[in-house]
Amino acid sequence: MKRVLVTGASSGMGLQLARDYAADGWQVVACGRSRDKLAQQLPGEGVEHCVFDINDRAAAEAALNEVASVDLAILNAGTCEYVDDAHRFDAALFERVVQANLIGTANCVAAVLPHIKTGGRLALVSSSVTFVPLTRAEAYGASKAGVDYLARTLAVDLDPRKVAVSLVRPGFVDTPLTQKNDFPMPGRVSPEQASRAIRTGLAKGNSEIAFPGTFIATLRVLSWLPHRLWLSLARRMKRSTHE
Repeated sequence: MKRVLVTGASSGMGLQLARDYAADGWQVVACGRSRDKLAQQLPGEGVEHCVFDINDRAAAEAALNEVASVDLAILNAGTCEYVDDAHRFDAALFERVVQANLIGTANCVAAVLPHIKTGGRLALVSSSVTFVPLTRAEAYGASKAGVDYLARTLAVDLDPRKVAVSLVRPGFVDTPLTQKNDFPMPGRVSPEQASRAIRTGLAKGNSEIAFPGTFIATLRVLSWLPHRLWLSLARRMKRSTHE
């Protein structure tokens, strides 16, 4: 039986991934900070609960050292906070987001790599925010850009060990995090749709999984604009958002 480890498995996209892999007959190692939430959301056979905070390196190492080897590890846990006023830049907010999304991911990489089987796969969940610089996303975008680079360099350096790496770049997914957003979210998809896209891409061995297609295609085109043109467009977008 194949085994998959998923971080951030107590809610949102991680929860849906854990449920879907379990339904497909995989042995699932569901990771989260709350044992009660994991037990409530993911009861039954075929699911092993692993409790730790990704921001605590020692706790992550201790918890994952108890995990048997896995065929696939999906590092999905993270957070999102937006900078309200860049003129009064909130360095503490920036640190919190980078700590969770980048350093927390690195803590999990270090702890889980020894447990990924030869021929297995590591998937790091980033975001489509890294295609273009978006208003108020200084902290979130910077943290996810770091995850992009981390995934791509790991893909090179883990290749001799026969561990493949996939970078996952979702658009807006309807989760508790995005439900807090106070702005339009074009192309928003359900957790079920996100899980399907990720599982399909991983099964195909894709090195990058970005969705939904139309939204991602639009961002790719926008990313090719010269900075001066993008800045002008971004100003208009920002004004329309606040009107």
